[in-house]
Formats: sequence, C-alpha cells, structure tokens
Amino acid sequence: MGMHRTISALFGFTERSVDDKLRGRVTRDGIRIHEPADFAGMHRAGTLAAEILDACSVLVFPGQTTEAIDDAIRGMVEDAGARSATIGYRGYRHASCISVNHVVCHGIPGPKLLRDGDILNIDVTVIVDGWYGDSSRMFVAGNPSRKAVRLIDVTHDALMEGIAQVRPGNTFGDIGAAIQRHVEAHRMSVVRDFCGHGLGRVFHAPPNVLHYGRPGTGPVLEEGMFFTIEPMVNLGRPETKVLADEWTAVTRDKSLSAQFEHSVGVTATGCEIFTLSPAGRFHPTWDAP
Repeated sequence: MGMHRTISALFGFTERSVDDKLRGRVTRDGIRIHEPADFAGMHRAGTLAAEILDACSVLVFPGQTTEAIDDAIRGMVEDAGARSATIGYRGYRHASCISVNHVVCHGIPGPKLLRDGDILNIDVTVIVDGWYGDSSRMFVAGNPSRKAVRLIDVTHDALMEGIAQVRPGNTFGDIGAAIQRHVEAHRMSVVRDFCGHGLGRVFHAPPNVLHYGRPGTGPVLEEGMFFTIEPMVNLGRPETKVLADEWTAVTRDKSLSAQFEHSVGVTATGCEIFTLSPAGRFHPTWDAP
C-alpha cells in the first residue's frame, strides 16, 4: 500500500515510536538500517504476500466481484496464521486494496461485477512474526485491450528498471529517474501523488520512495535499508483525485492506470526482492487480441 506524500510525515511519526525500539541505527534522514538477521523475517512475510497474490490468479474473471476476492484473501491470511496489515489501518476494513481500470490505488473491494477486459491491481500487506510483507500486481478479467496490455508491460518494466538501481552508493533519485525515464519514453505518465515507503516491523516509515526524479539526488542507499518500490503509471496525464470515501484514488482524466509493487532490501552488492512470486506469476501473461 502506497503513501500519499502529503501525509507521509504523519505515517512516519505515528509508527516511528515502535520502530525506535528495534535494533540497528537510523540515518540522519530517519531511515532505519536493519541487521543481516532481519532479512529472513522480511522474506517470510514477503513470500506469504506473494503466495496470496499467486492464488488470486484463479479468482479474477468476468462476473466476479472484488469483495469476493477480498474475502478469499482474508481467509488465506487467517489460514496462514498471519495478520492483515490493512484491516483496521486508519479505519480501513478490508484485507486488500483492489483498484480497477482508472482507479490508481487504494480501491475498496465491493459488489460491482468485473467485466471482460477489466484490469485490476490487487495490493496485499501481511504481518508475519512482526514483519510486514507488502506487494501488489496486475490482473486481467477476460481479454484485455492492446492498450491495457501495453500499459501493464510498461509499468512492470518500469518497476524492474527502478529495482535495478538499488545498490549501496546509489540514491533514491536514481530509482525514481530510471522509472520516469522508462515510462515517459513510452509516452505514459508517472503518478506523483503517491509513493513507496520504508517498512520492516512497521507498515510505513521513512523514506518516501518517489517514482520520478533526478539521478544523484535524495538519500544515499545503504545496506540494510528496507522499502517498497510501487510505481503507478497512467495512460493519460499523471493527475489524480481522491474520492469522497477518502481512500479511492482515480485518474482525473479517467485514463487507465496500472501498478506493480515489490518490497526490497539493500544488500552489500545490490538488493534482495522479498516479494518474488513463488509460482512465477508476478507479471500476467496472455495473448493480446
């Protein structure tokens, strides 16, 4: 689940008191440096989130409802002996965010039926032994349009371009610049209103991980940093608005939007992805019509 940049400071303040009790130092930018042993906990949490998303593949089809998908996700979290990070978070009542078509992020599951060609992002965050696993990926109901396929491909590849920049000595600006460069080369736009975030034993923590920017700017990456990268990409303009429910963010021009998210940890030589799909289903595959 991404953070809105205008309230990210609030998230950091409310959860930092918990994070301060953990081992490891905190940088002058407020970013926790985790210890090598902490990677194992993040892998357990990330793997569960990925397994749940793998299982969602058979749940997405025309005529299905997003609330039925969410009910199944809630059951999978409970069956695993884990907790959902989103249930009860700032009043949210669901085990996932499900964002369909022009919904950018934080879509609330409901009774509306999916239609043939709908694209949707399913975002799941679980807590396993105190560690947070946070991931989202795209799914399609039926046969997507060519422009939807292209949007999903570009968004996935933009995430991987950003992850390729994760190594000690690079900056968070390098991550954002790589994502922005890839997206804009395909004449699409990067959403500015929402960003990735630090995590570990808290849901949201410093830093803000922007999906645009200039190379060489922002905090320097260090071994032991844990955070999400979760670019949201629009076919049209980047502007968004949040609906009256105070959660659902949509594109202002009603253009299609897509998102992929991984949780990663910086290693001595690069990074580890905590939320890799065990079944190899992170990116949907289909035959374009």
